Amino acid sequence: MWIPTENEKYGVVLASFRGTVQHGLPLEIGDTVQILEKCEGWYRGFILKNPNVKGIFPSSYIHLKNAHVKNKGQFETVIPVEDSVITEMTSTLRDWGAMWKQLYVKNEGDLFHRLWHVMNEILDLRRQVLVGHLTHDRMRDVKQHITARLDWGNEQLGLDLVPRREFSMVDPDEISVTELYRLMEHRHRKKETAAPASTHHLFVHMKSLMSANLGEELEVFFHIYDGRENRPLSERFFVKLNKGGLPKSPEKTERQCTLFVDLGSSDLRKDVYIVVHIIRIGRMGAGEKKNLCSVQYRRPFGCAVVSIADLLTADSKDDHLLKVYACNTESEWYQIHENIIKKANSRYNLSGSNTGLAVALQLLHGDIDQLRREYMVLFARGVSITRKLGFSDVIMPGEMRNDLYITLEKGEFEKGGKSVARNVEITVYVLDIDGQILKSHVAAGSGEPGGDDYHSLVLYHNNSPRWAEQIKLPIPVDMFRGSHVRFEFRHCSTKDKGEKKLFGYSFVPLMQEDGRTLPDGTHELIIHKCEENTSLADCSRYLKLPFSKANLPSNNQTLKGTKESFWITSFLCSTKLTQNGDMLDLLKWRAHPERINDSLSKLKEIDGSEIVKFLQDTLDTLFGILDESSQRYGLKVFDSLVHIINLLQDSKFQHFKPVMDTYIESHFAGALSYRDLIKVLKWYVDRIVDAEHQDHIQQVLKASEYIFKYIIQSRRLFSLATGGQNEEEFRVCIHELFMSIRFFLSQENKGTSPVAQTQAVFLRTFPAVYGELLKIFTVREVADFVRETLGCLPTTVHADCPLEAVKLQCIAKTVESQLYINPESRCILLPVVLRVLQAHMQEQRDLVMCARILTSMLSLIKKEENGTAEPVVSKEVELIVESLLGVLLRTILEISNRPQPAGPAMRLQFQDVTGEFVACLLALLRQMSDRHYQQLLQAFSSKDNLRDFLLQIFTVFRILIRPEMFPKDWTVMRLVTNNVIITTVLYLSDALRKNFLNDKFDYKVWDSYFYLSVIFINQPCLQLESFSPSKRKKILEKYGDMRVMMGCEIFSMWQNLGEHKLNFIPAMIGPFLEVTLVPQPDLRNVMIPIFHDMMDWEQRRSGNFKQVEAKLIDKLDSLMSDGKGDETYRELFNSILLKKIERETWRESGISLIATVTRLMERLLDYRDCMKLGEVDGKKIGCTVSLLNFYKTELNKEEMYIRYIHKLYDLHLKAQNYTEASYTLLLYDELLEWSDRPLREFLNYPMQSEWQRKEYLHLTIVQNFDRGKCWENGIILCRELADQYESYYDYRNLSKMRMMEASLYDKIMDQQRLEPEFFRVGFYGKKFPFFLRNKEFVCRGHDYERLEAFQQRMLNEFPHAIAMQHVNQPDQTIYQADAQYLQIYAVTPIPESQDVLQRDGVPDNIKSFYKFNHIWRFRYDRPFHKGTKDKENEFKSLWVERTTLTLVQSLPGISRWFEVDKRELVEVSPLENAIEVIENKNLQLRTLITQCQSRQMQNINPLTMCLNGVIDAAVNGGLARYQEAFFVKDYIMNHPEDGEKIGRLRELMFEQAHILEYGLAVHEKFVPQDMRPLHKKLVDQFHLMKSSLGIQEFPAYVRASPVHFTNGSPRTCRNSVPNIISPDGGRGVARRRPLSYPAVNRYSSSSLSSQASNEVSNITGQSESSDEVFNMQENASIPWSHKNSTHSGLKPSPSTSSLSSNHSASPNVTSSAPSSARGSPQMAEKHKHSRENACLSPRERPVSAIFPNPLDPAQRAPAHQIGDTTLPRSDPNLSAPDKVRPTPSSWSLDSVKVGAPSFSDSVGKLLCPPVPPRPPYSAGSSAKSMRSQSPVSMSRSPQKTTVPPFTPSPTECQSTSLVSNSPVLSGSYSSGISSLSRCSVSEASGTELPAGDHPSHPLPPPTTLPNSVSSSSDEPIRRENKTPPPYSVYERNNPRRPVPLPHSLSIPPQTDPPALPPKPHQLRTGSMKLDGTSDPRVPRPRPLPRKVSQL
Repeated sequence: MWIPTENEKYGVVLASFRGTVQHGLPLEIGDTVQILEKCEGWYRGFILKNPNVKGIFPSSYIHLKNAHVKNKGQFETVIPVEDSVITEMTSTLRDWGAMWKQLYVKNEGDLFHRLWHVMNEILDLRRQVLVGHLTHDRMRDVKQHITARLDWGNEQLGLDLVPRREFSMVDPDEISVTELYRLMEHRHRKKETAAPASTHHLFVHMKSLMSANLGEELEVFFHIYDGRENRPLSERFFVKLNKGGLPKSPEKTERQCTLFVDLGSSDLRKDVYIVVHIIRIGRMGAGEKKNLCSVQYRRPFGCAVVSIADLLTADSKDDHLLKVYACNTESEWYQIHENIIKKANSRYNLSGSNTGLAVALQLLHGDIDQLRREYMVLFARGVSITRKLGFSDVIMPGEMRNDLYITLEKGEFEKGGKSVARNVEITVYVLDIDGQILKSHVAAGSGEPGGDDYHSLVLYHNNSPRWAEQIKLPIPVDMFRGSHVRFEFRHCSTKDKGEKKLFGYSFVPLMQEDGRTLPDGTHELIIHKCEENTSLADCSRYLKLPFSKANLPSNNQTLKGTKESFWITSFLCSTKLTQNGDMLDLLKWRAHPERINDSLSKLKEIDGSEIVKFLQDTLDTLFGILDESSQRYGLKVFDSLVHIINLLQDSKFQHFKPVMDTYIESHFAGALSYRDLIKVLKWYVDRIVDAEHQDHIQQVLKASEYIFKYIIQSRRLFSLATGGQNEEEFRVCIHELFMSIRFFLSQENKGTSPVAQTQAVFLRTFPAVYGELLKIFTVREVADFVRETLGCLPTTVHADCPLEAVKLQCIAKTVESQLYINPESRCILLPVVLRVLQAHMQEQRDLVMCARILTSMLSLIKKEENGTAEPVVSKEVELIVESLLGVLLRTILEISNRPQPAGPAMRLQFQDVTGEFVACLLALLRQMSDRHYQQLLQAFSSKDNLRDFLLQIFTVFRILIRPEMFPKDWTVMRLVTNNVIITTVLYLSDALRKNFLNDKFDYKVWDSYFYLSVIFINQPCLQLESFSPSKRKKILEKYGDMRVMMGCEIFSMWQNLGEHKLNFIPAMIGPFLEVTLVPQPDLRNVMIPIFHDMMDWEQRRSGNFKQVEAKLIDKLDSLMSDGKGDETYRELFNSILLKKIERETWRESGISLIATVTRLMERLLDYRDCMKLGEVDGKKIGCTVSLLNFYKTELNKEEMYIRYIHKLYDLHLKAQNYTEASYTLLLYDELLEWSDRPLREFLNYPMQSEWQRKEYLHLTIVQNFDRGKCWENGIILCRELADQYESYYDYRNLSKMRMMEASLYDKIMDQQRLEPEFFRVGFYGKKFPFFLRNKEFVCRGHDYERLEAFQQRMLNEFPHAIAMQHVNQPDQTIYQADAQYLQIYAVTPIPESQDVLQRDGVPDNIKSFYKFNHIWRFRYDRPFHKGTKDKENEFKSLWVERTTLTLVQSLPGISRWFEVDKRELVEVSPLENAIEVIENKNLQLRTLITQCQSRQMQNINPLTMCLNGVIDAAVNGGLARYQEAFFVKDYIMNHPEDGEKIGRLRELMFEQAHILEYGLAVHEKFVPQDMRPLHKKLVDQFHLMKSSLGIQEFPAYVRASPVHFTNGSPRTCRNSVPNIISPDGGRGVARRRPLSYPAVNRYSSSSLSSQASNEVSNITGQSESSDEVFNMQENASIPWSHKNSTHSGLKPSPSTSSLSSNHSASPNVTSSAPSSARGSPQMAEKHKHSRENACLSPRERPVSAIFPNPLDPAQRAPAHQIGDTTLPRSDPNLSAPDKVRPTPSSWSLDSVKVGAPSFSDSVGKLLCPPVPPRPPYSAGSSAKSMRSQSPVSMSRSPQKTTVPPFTPSPTECQSTSLVSNSPVLSGSYSSGISSLSRCSVSEASGTELPAGDHPSHPLPPPTTLPNSVSSSSDEPIRRENKTPPPYSVYERNNPRRPVPLPHSLSIPPQTDPPALPPKPHQLRTGSMKLDGTSDPRVPRPRPLPRKVSQL
């Protein structure tokens, strides 16, 4: 049975548990669990990090820990009972763990590794703390280290600052807000600015000396030198180097490293240097040869200098290489460093070009103990300490030091009978009182241990040597007396054995007889002569002699007159010995009582360091004198005491204050002194008012704290000794003293008068006295003293009086003193404090100090645990609220509105003050109870006062919520602030309801209230969703979700407003909307209904809620763009409001509004999600287009529409879509007119007229059209601008515009354009954004982008999408799937501008624009088999399903992709298919032949390959397959309606043979020699092919003329005299520049499946009945034509209708041919999702728009030359003979007008008249008559007959079958039938009939064609029932100028017979006027530009 646990509440998981049992809870090792119940070895509970999931787990897996339970029961929380540092460490490490992994993911390697080290370090320290074996001090250090590391990590990861006290986290509820603020501020400041260290230390590490001429051992001495005062600042550091220049003892680091300690900040200047002297030890001369002499001397080597200032800027860890200099003359060695510093170059030079000293130098800052902790490695390894000469800036009590420094300065010696000067060496010894040499007490410097003696330098041949060598004698204090130093002088001979001969000595005793040590300074010592063998062992013999010339008696002239002398400088640094006689006299006052007065007077002149050395002895002396003769010396002792007390105020000696305190507590024995001290102090105070000079009195008052300490201690000692006698007398004395003080304080003076200054001095020291008085007096007595003393101060002081500030400081110290902490004294002192404080705050003076006082006061007030306050505390709060709350609010408002000061220090202070006042306000409000609020609100005398107060407090709260109020990481402080605000607001909202509703309604107060509430809810620190789970849990446990509380309060207050709600509509819609967008469900549920209420009230007021709608829509855009709102909100908004308005009368309009807003949200959410992505992609652009259109069409929000136009424009520019950018900007341009209306500043546009802005837009658009190579569109805008300039006579700009227009024309003709590919993309599935979901689009690809690249790009944009592997329309399961499916395939554009494309002589550069611009429709072909498939010949059943897609807008436009508006499906029959294929191949051959003739091709290879492909394929079966399929009796019998088409097919076959023959003739002319064999082979194969076709001779009409091309294609000019051209006849043509052969035809994929073409190309057999069929056709052609022409109601099959449309096959036709010799794959059923039909790569796709290029890359043509979608395309049902025959035709124009057949609707709407029957070739066909009426025929000029034919456009090259796209046919050229018709329709006839315009009657029989030919309409035909987009340049209001037709282009009737096979017909008859009416599909009118608002 499960039992709730009592003690087992909390534990840690020891081993992972999988939780595989029923209800099992999986656990990971280290998880912490809270246990709820237990049962037989099992626990039930949850993991603390996921409390929602509960389960069971074995008890053996859990290590239980002690814990404290809060809220016992269902909602209990468990707090582990452990050290708070451990708890914090654990939770922090858990938080870091997750973030640490994220750092790795984000590739922030540096922080990742640093954090990892810190985490490991914290874990190690945690282990030490948990083990608990640390000492108390070590534990403290470890905790400090842990918290420092935690703070560092939190700061690096951007986590919150943790308030701490003594390393433990502080609960903000348990301390006052002011205290919390102080803690936070302290931690923030600590983190922000480290206090500058007052002491500095220089670390030196001697590495090596590098020099070429070493070979002797060296000694290196470092010291710090003051270049300003020319004296050393430190003792020397001494390193010994071996002969290689490296340290002699490398293992002992303390011998190479030192720390120059205790440098003051003043020592870090430019003129303080590190000086290095280097001494060599060896022979006298550096270059001397080695001799037998083993004696070694210390000789100068070199010197180096570096400034300490250089180390401040250099990298601290850099090694320095110091240059070493040598002096030119040895006699200047002593000042070489000065010469180097002064740069006296003549006195020194480099000791060697390669000599350098390698040293590591580093400045360290801070206390030495701190350095020991920070640089543990340094100190652990060993480092010697090199001290400063003298004491450091701060002397610490207890510091022991006794060092005597002696510098060997110089000597004067006689020659001693020698001819040359001596080489003098000094040996130094220290001897004790007994004459024994003190061992190890002579040190050359730190680093090396001291020796017994010291040998000086030897300067060569110098009788006046100057050494300047400093030695240190660390002699113990007890050995000083009687000791002396002896200097022995020896001459060092350089001859023979190099002996050192003693010739004299000097000595100096260290202490004088009176106890004074050797005084500091230079001493001239006497050199006593002696012989070489003199023994100096008995020192008593010479100690009686005089030692210094200064001490010689005047009668001893002999020694005085001697020239020989030796100078030394001594300096004593001792904490125990003194050289001061006055000090000794004072201490020995009893020995010389007569000197007391003198000694007391001289005390002030003694150096402070001497006094503090003997502080206790001095004080004993003073009080001893006072006790013995107080009458005589009382005043002087008092003055001396004051001097010593004030001496300790000095920063150098302040650390001796504790020494004096200890003295007073433990050693002071003057029990009677208090009387004298009080008496003298009162005497001084009484003299203040009258005294002229206040300086001394001020010194006395400055010392009053310690004087009172002595007085009180003395009285206590007296009381102890006497049992409390004379108590009353003492009290009277103190009262009298205070009376005197109060009297002098009450004097009113000017601020600058001496008395005022004295008052200020007293006030500064007065608070320090309180603590002393409390030792004897009660709290109340002392509080009264203080109140009266502070109360007697003059109140009417000037604001600028310095005394005011001092008074405030005194109050501050009072409030911070021990006295004020006691509630008893607080009651007495509080009124005084409040009075002063209020006065200052009202005048905004000394706010820093006011804040400090207030903070201290409020930090003492605390509520008890149960939330109630003690009566005393309650009274205090009441007093403070009454006097300070109003002024505090005003102060915060005042300082928040002030501009922030400029300086950083001032700004910090400014922020501190604001923060402190805020903390005070919060602390005060937090302490206020119900009663306080009631009293506060009742205290207001009028409504106006209450209103002002409410407005003030609401404004202050708004200031507190500002993000800049507290630093970013102060979340704890912000939460406390918010908690206080919401509590206060709940109290004040009652006052609002009671006092400002109904007739007393005040809009301003209510508005302020709502505004505050809204920004409260929206502040970042309350958005719990953005926090980590642990942080969120903590906040919710402590405060709950304050947003919901405030939301409920808003709702409640709103409901109370009643009819006053109208005042807040629409103003509060935006703010409330912002609140509802906060992702908190409860808050949304509370707040969204307010909108219903607003709609209701607005409906009542104005009958609609347009205002509400407008405001909602405006606000939604800006809020959602800022990242607010989500899908859940959209659904919630929709559902809540729909439910609310169900019963309203205005339900319909309400639903409409909600639907609109919801749809807008959908789009805005999509837009925001897209914009989060990095790069500009189609998704971003598509989404912006969707939103832009929504704003225009559905919302009619013009300003938003224009904003999004510019956002879209920026996106396009970023993506370099310049054409789209132009179209986009054109949207705005079209909203403007050429008027002078002024427009306001808007977006980036300045204030300007509408004309100017439109002009600017025009120029920008033209520039972008230019960059996007869309020059034709730019030209139209240029014209429009030019017209404007012309109308204003602005000829300068007109000229520029005309030049710009001309340049655009040049670019059209000269620059190449890439032809884009188009792709159809379907987005299926619910996971796509709203604007894409289950829609299909056509996309314009980027330059050079093929299908695979496009597909990859789309998959990158939608990484979760699945590419569909088929092209069939998906079913509902895909539409409704929770996934993303992409269906992509290439489509072919169907151009609109057929007139340009089919006009002869138009250059390809121009045509290329019309092929790919302004495209509305696209086509895609899919082959399939209908019926049973003939395995022998697939072509019999190979049909093509042709899909036409119509877009909502033409491409290019404002986007690279537009949605498909309409799909149309038609089927093309096998026969029509065959006709298209051969037509295309013939066209391709003609083009290549022409290009070859006109020398446009650099080489002939393309023609060779094309000929080879056709001829070779034909031999292998080629055209024969078509003969087998369609020319057999069975087919003709079964398909009588196809007779005309069969004839057409045969005609095309013959035409192909003729073209091939002509092509071979051209080929022979140009073929290079090495390809002759191939040519021969082709000719042979061609003859085989002819015979296979059954052609012996070409029919007459074919033979009549060779291939004749006039309009850029192999076609005869019908209206001109035939120009019989020989194969070389094309040479003269040079109208176009030669262009390389287009190896890759991007749009040639209109081929049949290449498998199918292979089949054909590999079949060599021929249908048995083919000849018979041909004959039948020839014989039966007339009857067929009669039969067809008279047949009424002819309705072609779908295939016919598809052919009659102007489409041809698509690049995507998928193979469906049967397997053959080359193994093509089998085609699946029509609707099977076969992989072969999918979005495959080109090599995988059976037919694609992309072909691999088998040619050399050099032959590749520019893209615009390659695929030509605008080639003339024939209608397979129409014949196209070359000329209109003179024979009267049976077809008349009228018959055409009425002859269009009626097509079934199932065919689709792209319809043309059916094909009339073909007459015999001898007669003019009906097609001819129709052809003659086409507009294109007008462009034929009869004058062209004499001109060589035009070069065809390279883009007309049909490389359809040049390159196979079959996986099995790689690279071999297949025959003409290997292509389906081309994928492009651009060359097809220009127009189609609308669906409704099909005449149903049959065509009449042929009639005669009149000679005069009427030209048909040349209007561009638009699609019907489409609203025109405003994006097309061609739909602007400026009409295109009509181009007059030249006379030369009129068409005379021709009578000659045709000379060539006809070229496929170009124009459809649909372009003619049918039924005498014009085509209803006229160009779309441009919508009139809407008046743009004042944008």
